[in-house]
Amino acid sequence: MCGRYRLSRRKKLIEEYFDTASWDEDWNPRYNIAPTQPVPVVRQHPSEPIRQLSLMRWGLIPSWAKDPSVATSTINARAETAATKPAFRDPLRLRRCLIPADGFYEWKRTGTFKQPFCFEVNDGELFAFAGLWDGWKDASGRWIKTCSILTTTPNAVTSAVHDRMPVIVDPDRYDLWLVRGIKNVAAASELLKPYDARLMRCFPVSNRVNHVENDDEECSRPVEITESQNRLFG
Repeated sequence: MCGRYRLSRRKKLIEEYFDTASWDEDWNPRYNIAPTQPVPVVRQHPSEPIRQLSLMRWGLIPSWAKDPSVATSTINARAETAATKPAFRDPLRLRRCLIPADGFYEWKRTGTFKQPFCFEVNDGELFAFAGLWDGWKDASGRWIKTCSILTTTPNAVTSAVHDRMPVIVDPDRYDLWLVRGIKNVAAASELLKPYDARLMRCFPVSNRVNHVENDDEECSRPVEITESQNRLFG
C-alpha cells in the first residue's frame, strides 16, 4: 500500500513540471502527507487540451456512497482489481488523474519493530502516482472531490521492504493516462506496472514520519541503521 508520501516542491515548480494552467489554491512543501488530507491532483481539462491542478481529499468517496467513512479504506486501489471494484470501476474508466510526489514511505516489520524507509525516483525528482478521483455530495449539498492512489506488485527496490508499491507513471505516458477519450479499461490498465527499479532508490529514515503531526525535512532525511537493527533486517 501507500499510506504516506512527500511533495516538497513549491507550487510554481509543480505547475511547470506538469505543464498545468495556473493554480489558484495555496500549497506549501509537505514531507509527511497522510490520508484524509488535501493533496494536489492533476487532471485533463474536459474540453480543452490543458491540464489542471486542484486539491482533493486523499481517500476516495464514491459518488454513490451513503457514508463518507468509506474513505478510510479507499486511500489505495489495487491495480489488479480496480476494474471490478464498485468504488473504482467508473473512476478507472472515466476519472483518472496524476498525483504529484517526490518521495513515499513504507515500513519494514521485523518482529515488533517497524523501520520506515523513503523511496525516491533518481535523486528525489518529481514524479506522479497513477490516481483515480470522484465527486461526492454531502448532506448540505456541497461537493467534495476525493482521490485514491493505485498500487501494484513491487519492483526489486520496493520488494525488500513491502509487498506492494504505488503505481508511478512514466512521464511520456502522462497524456495517455489522463486523456478522457480512452475509456477502454484494458488499455488504461496496461500502464499500471511496477516502475523501473533502476530509476529508484530507498534509504531508512527516522521514526518521526510515524506521527502525522511531524511534517518537516527531518521526516525524509536519511539515517544510519544501528548494528542491532542491521542484524534484524539482515
